[in-house]
Amino acid sequence: MSVDPRQFSSMFSIDVTADPSMNKVSSSADPASEMITLLRMMLANQEKQNQLLEEVNSQLSAAQKQRQQELGQWKQANPALANNCRIAAETLSRVQTQFLDNLTEEIAENEECLVDGDFMLNEFVDRYGPRLAHLNGVLQVLAQLGSTPPQVNQTP
Repeated sequence: MSVDPRQFSSMFSIDVTADPSMNKVSSSADPASEMITLLRMMLANQEKQNQLLEEVNSQLSAAQKQRQQELGQWKQANPALANNCRIAAETLSRVQTQFLDNLTEEIAENEECLVDGDFMLNEFVDRYGPRLAHLNGVLQVLAQLGSTPPQVNQTP
């Protein structure tokens, strides 16, 4: 079953015949020198990419260092509050564990209803979703504010 090329519009046709003007240029050039030129171009592009990646890395690390420095300054200015945040984060972590335990028990008890009924699934998500999301957010903030700063090894 062959396809007649004339039945397609010119939009779907591609001319793959060699262009005589391009033939003269490529026949006079040495294939080895063309390969070397292409390799040099690839190397130059890779060097540009490496420079850009180094710039991106330095920007990201500078922003991260600044955030760490500001957090460290806040902790030094508010040591009691930072300690209270750590204690609160530990307590909320236990609360979160109990909450997740209750959540998984309810899922196990109502598995068929949750799988078969959209209403029950929506009720479940409405009941547990916002509370879990907010608890996670608060716990994350408290854990970050109450964390101990990483120890920097300094050699004398």
